[in-house]
Amino acid sequence: MRSMPASVGDSSCSALSRFSLFALGIMPYVTASIIFQVLAVAVPSLERLQKEGEAGYAKITQYTRYLTVVLAAAQSTGYAFLFKQSNVLQNVNAGRLMIIIVTLTGGTTLLMWMGEQITKRGIGNGISLLIFASILAYAPSGISGWINGGTSARLFFPLVALGIVVSVVFVMEGQRRIPIQYARRQLGNRQTSGGSTYMPLSVVMAGVIPIIFAAAILAVPQTVGTFKPSWNVWLTQNFNPTAWKYLLAEALLIMMITYCYTSVIFNPVYQADNLRKYNGYIPGIRPGPPTAAYFDRVLNRLTFPGALFLASVAVAPSIFIAQFHFNQATYRALGGTSVLIVVGVALQTMRQMESQMVMRHYEGFLR
Repeated sequence: MRSMPASVGDSSCSALSRFSLFALGIMPYVTASIIFQVLAVAVPSLERLQKEGEAGYAKITQYTRYLTVVLAAAQSTGYAFLFKQSNVLQNVNAGRLMIIIVTLTGGTTLLMWMGEQITKRGIGNGISLLIFASILAYAPSGISGWINGGTSARLFFPLVALGIVVSVVFVMEGQRRIPIQYARRQLGNRQTSGGSTYMPLSVVMAGVIPIIFAAAILAVPQTVGTFKPSWNVWLTQNFNPTAWKYLLAEALLIMMITYCYTSVIFNPVYQADNLRKYNGYIPGIRPGPPTAAYFDRVLNRLTFPGALFLASVAVAPSIFIAQFHFNQATYRALGGTSVLIVVGVALQTMRQMESQMVMRHYEGFLR
């Protein structure tokens, strides 16, 4: 029997190079949740569920769990066939294949449950923190690969990484503040005073979701390749994470998903109607359709540079790593996608910790 890491490495499935219960990771759940977020806009019944509040959200979450199990089972089946075709396991029968499928699917289901428990009982988004932890797990081997591998250009890599981290923080924290004025309202026998505030629109409103979803989509061809061994050579050449075709596809996907996901989480018409409902308006802009058009115009101006930034930062370090011949461990730990996810999740968690401290009347640490 061949060693599992060698066989899996030959088939370009690095996700299973250290085969374990959690070999599939949390990506099936991420894919399922984003699919339902997109469907909630296109399917009227899901849109109605989304507007039902807590009960509707619980129902959509349940559907997401079911789809996660289906996606994990499909991916597990692909890897089970991969083991059989690569002679990782000898005398493979239906029973052994079923054990592999059930084990891998069960691992993803357990991760899904753990992520939900972290979200419910801890600080931050549990799924994002699990992805954060999985990337950091590769950090020691990635740093070792940087120190011992590559050319003399590796000396400049810390400067490149530092520049990327600073730029990610700067852009992720950047926002366009739209002034909002509230008119006085008559509530029974009393009149509420108006006031002014602002609506913050982030430059990268979609956060790290486009990065994660693009990575999930680009993992599909390799999974499909496990069912068709004749495709494996072509997939290895063109969907290697350092191949130019892969990087180009990743950049385009990130930009497309950024636009789509931003339109899902921020609906200009809904925001304009909601603003009018509470007697709010933008100074110089009429309520209703003109306000929606204004939101749409501002959103387009913010989304394009934000999407371009995400795509550039995701691809640039990967090009640097490939150009100067760093190993795969360095790519997984220090590649552009990894840096974006780690920094983005860290910022999101810090903001949530800050809000928790303020709610409990402690002094915040973000100034």
